[in-house]
Amino acid sequence: MSQSPKIRTLSLLRMKQEQKKIVVMTAYDAITAHWADEAGIDVILVGDSLGNTALGFDSTIPVTLEMMVHHCAAVARGAKRPLLVGDLPFMTYKQSAEQAMASAARLMQEGSVEAVKLEGGREIVPTVRRLVEAGVPVMGHLGLLPQSVHQLGGYRRQGTDSESALRLKEDALALQEAGVFGIVLEMVPDVLAGEVSRSLEVPTIGIGAGPYCDGQVLVLSD
Repeated sequence: MSQSPKIRTLSLLRMKQEQKKIVVMTAYDAITAHWADEAGIDVILVGDSLGNTALGFDSTIPVTLEMMVHHCAAVARGAKRPLLVGDLPFMTYKQSAEQAMASAARLMQEGSVEAVKLEGGREIVPTVRRLVEAGVPVMGHLGLLPQSVHQLGGYRRQGTDSESALRLKEDALALQEAGVFGIVLEMVPDVLAGEVSRSLEVPTIGIGAGPYCDGQVLVLSD
């Protein structure tokens, strides 16, 4: 197991400030997490993408909180140095801030992750704020939102016109103000991702968003 210093949320902020690229990888089991740790990965994301990549679903929507807790706990047993982030799955945080807090508590207490990731912009700001005030580190997620794939009409690039690009920029600033420690930008034009990254103090992690983010996430199965 790697003996390098433990990665914390503040470590990622320093990396952005020092212009050091942040390396993020998904993992869904202990052995993959161990390999990621040995390789020096900064952040392991236990994504609800496991629905597609490990469980054979057509989308992330069937993934339950119980499934996430199970896989997060396995990853936590395999890795110690990376920051461990777990996705809150579909409809486990949208009904109320209280629901989100209960879901996050399970993912952290039973799944042993150190932070949670939520999809959405200004509409989830009150929930993000409540979680952060309660001591839960939160990562945001903008652009393509896999949990909203049916509403979006499929897996398509987002922020491709001036109106949606402006909305994404405003959402990013609102999430930062609410207290997120970082934001995933998925499937947005590289120029827009660069503009958002430069406008924020917190780091951005790109997935299909070009080279101008502060880090990149690789879904290992891809």
